[in-house]
Amino acid sequence: MASFKDVIGHEQIIEHLSNSLKNKKISHAYIFCGEDGTGKNMLAKLFAKALQCEAGYGDNCGMCRSCRQVESGNQPDIRWVTHEKPASIGVDDIREQVNNDIAIKPYSSKYKIYIIDEAEKMTPQAQNALLKTIEEPPSYGVIMLLTNNMDDLLQTIRSRCVTLSLKAIPTGKIQEYLIEKYEIPDYKARICASYAQGNMGKAIRMATSDEFNELHSSVLNLVKNVDDMDIYMVMDAVKKLSEYKVEIYDIIDMMMVWYRDVLMLKLTNDPNLLVYPEEYSALSKRASRSTFEGLDYIIKAMEKAKTRLRANVNFDTALELMLLTIKEN
Repeated sequence: MASFKDVIGHEQIIEHLSNSLKNKKISHAYIFCGEDGTGKNMLAKLFAKALQCEAGYGDNCGMCRSCRQVESGNQPDIRWVTHEKPASIGVDDIREQVNNDIAIKPYSSKYKIYIIDEAEKMTPQAQNALLKTIEEPPSYGVIMLLTNNMDDLLQTIRSRCVTLSLKAIPTGKIQEYLIEKYEIPDYKARICASYAQGNMGKAIRMATSDEFNELHSSVLNLVKNVDDMDIYMVMDAVKKLSEYKVEIYDIIDMMMVWYRDVLMLKLTNDPNLLVYPEEYSALSKRASRSTFEGLDYIIKAMEKAKTRLRANVNFDTALELMLLTIKEN
């Protein structure tokens, strides 16, 4: 990703950052908030690159020494904060990599930039340590917090940062990008873009996966037959899903696209509005079996399954409850 103009979506954020650069009105602290895959890291890197660019025209030139250093990962005044414990960022991580280091002036650039990915993992002690630096930063200091859950950050930190919330990218733009950039077949790009629900990273991951065809076939087979499965068959289906624990959120999202097609067909009876128009017959049969209320229960059950899995509820239990709710409705 070379510059702001290459970013798909997030136009308002890019306009804000570009205007800040042109008008030289840079905040000392930013929060980039959005779920994984929405582009937080990409935008933070591009903003940092533009901040340090020697051309200084609202984006990066890609040619100066600083821009080349960013591309090679060797810009000495852009620091990505690391942490040894995967589940938390401790107070020592913040003190050593931010608080103590920021007192040293930039080596070769106008700014000294600190990017803290997964900022929601900072312990309360780490956040309080960072707060002291955010409250009284040196003129050259810029701190970027990347998070998928802003509620985990202290209100005192949130109130002192410019918050940039990443919105969903239109499905059509994602589909077009997958076709042009990755030469994905139209039908596959349509499915991946729809299942991604505005998340470009998720769409790219699925579209470029070697296992996509196998996974997609398994999901379609499940949603087409789950209504007629006996309880023991549901348990067998859960066992098969356990082989895809890493991809389980993707699988649930793909199932959700199917049931949204069912709902759309029940509402409009228009195959042109479907993600799976080639499955019109199966979708129509499914739509006749459920009420609107029942389909709402099904979609909510899939959302609840994802919530339970994130909360480390037993995998089999979470999936069994989801599939049984689908059967009952």
